[in-house]
Amino acid sequence: MVLIAQNNLQFILEIAVLMQLGIIIFFNLLPLSLSLVVFLSLVVAVLLTFLFGIDTLGLFIHGLGFHEFTHTYGPIVLMVIVTVWTGIVIMQKARINVQNLKVYLVFLMILITIVGGLMHRDFLFLWLTGLFIGFFILSKSFRQKSVFTVRRIIFASGIVLFSFASLEILSRLLNMSILSPMLRIDRLLHNALPSLQTVIKNTTLYGHIPGSSYWGSEDMGSSSGYIALPITLIILFGLPFQVFYGVLTTKKDAIDYFLPGIFGVSFDFGYIALILLLVWCVFVIVMGFQILKEYRKKRENGNRTLLGREALLVGSLTAFIAQAINGLFIMNREINGTALVTFIFLSGMVIAHLLVVKNK
Repeated sequence: MVLIAQNNLQFILEIAVLMQLGIIIFFNLLPLSLSLVVFLSLVVAVLLTFLFGIDTLGLFIHGLGFHEFTHTYGPIVLMVIVTVWTGIVIMQKARINVQNLKVYLVFLMILITIVGGLMHRDFLFLWLTGLFIGFFILSKSFRQKSVFTVRRIIFASGIVLFSFASLEILSRLLNMSILSPMLRIDRLLHNALPSLQTVIKNTTLYGHIPGSSYWGSEDMGSSSGYIALPITLIILFGLPFQVFYGVLTTKKDAIDYFLPGIFGVSFDFGYIALILLLVWCVFVIVMGFQILKEYRKKRENGNRTLLGREALLVGSLTAFIAQAINGLFIMNREINGTALVTFIFLSGMVIAHLLVVKNK
């Protein structure tokens, strides 16, 4: 049948279309007041912080294991935290006392920074980049004085350097190399160049030279599984795609871990697919900012019915931009596998606002 995906790319596109349509329909049917949006975002933030904390404990307590939740849900926790912060700004402008909520949110942000940073350094980059983007969008949307002064930027940079140094010292004191930022950097330096050479010399407009992937002679030259939706999802639908299991993931790591997403997408699907993906990302971001302008205009004209959706859009747009930067230009794993589902979800959470603005 035509609708049954024949490879990973087709499956990704079908799931993406279905998710976008589903989010748009659901989003426009559900009444979203500011209080409801803030409450639900706080609940999700607390739950994800708990998951991150349990995952981090797995580094120190054998038997708990770890599931790398930050790869999948890192952008989601960023979305809900920025959403709540936007809600606080809106309520403050309405002269509502939210000081206790603000203190609680700051405490939650510090906790997320610690447990998420211990688990993955790339999450720390996503988190700090996302907060920077989120506060920048907030200052522009609500015509506030920018929170980023030279002193604060220097102070934040100092905290980042101190955090990385602390992790390195902790890794050596506890003899836990998994915590070492320097080890990760060293691995990247030693593995990124060979991986990059493999991608550049074998990538074509629509994939890669057949046989150049791990699968050898069985490789068809496109959709070889380096970029794919979660294996559990592929198995659920009984699709006979090439997927990586167990030790084979070390072969996938050459592209999934050591290279930015632009190289992973181009190698697996070709330069054409990469260009289309970049165009889509730019479209989502531009539309998001345009919708934010419309929300601001309606808010300043006295319309209070869209405040919850405006707060949610600030959070969704922030998370989408941060994940796009981190996944496409830093590490492919941040937009691959289960994280790819998150990326598709966030794009839908931005685009869904287009119909709201048209109808209000």
